[in-house]
Amino acid sequence: MAVTGELDANSALAQLANARYASESAGSGRGTTPPPREGGETLTVLTSLAEVRAAVNEIAATAQRRITIYTPDLEPDLYDQTAFLEVIKHFVLTRSFSKVRVLLAEPTRVMRDSNRFVAMGKRLSSCIDIRYAAAQAPQRASAYLIADDRAIVYRMRAESWDGVADINNQVMARLYLQEFDQVWNASEVERGLRTRTARRG
Repeated sequence: MAVTGELDANSALAQLANARYASESAGSGRGTTPPPREGGETLTVLTSLAEVRAAVNEIAATAQRRITIYTPDLEPDLYDQTAFLEVIKHFVLTRSFSKVRVLLAEPTRVMRDSNRFVAMGKRLSSCIDIRYAAAQAPQRASAYLIADDRAIVYRMRAESWDGVADINNQVMARLYLQEFDQVWNASEVERGLRTRTARRG
């Protein structure tokens, strides 16, 4: 099933990755990816849970004001991990006016299972806001985390660990922030997981 708008954004990301690797390979004469350079290339290809988990923790730790997460169900392998929860706790308790926004495309699993991120959201409700993606909003197959408006961990398919991370890419970060904000604003009436969970309790 086609996912609205997904191809354009993914094509832009693929072109970005190809352009960066092409320029690096041309300069080095090898197909391997060199380490990031100061003021240079910062894109990293991810292929495993361990790599995605490390990238999510690293990118989130760079945030100064805002962390934005689009996920099907607050994937426990990423967001219910002690290291990540410590990053979030430090962020919201030490940064003035900090905000974590989470959009859930498929929240049913979160409603069934206990999740420490959700529990933290209840305790720190002024800093952490979790919402359902509105039914009428375009649904994405992707998943991503964005720090401020410059760093991003992006997976084209949420069911796969294949993706990219870039600690300094305002073009892609702002592209997905714009997309996120559209769905976020459309989802405002849902009031999010925290409110619904409270009503059930």
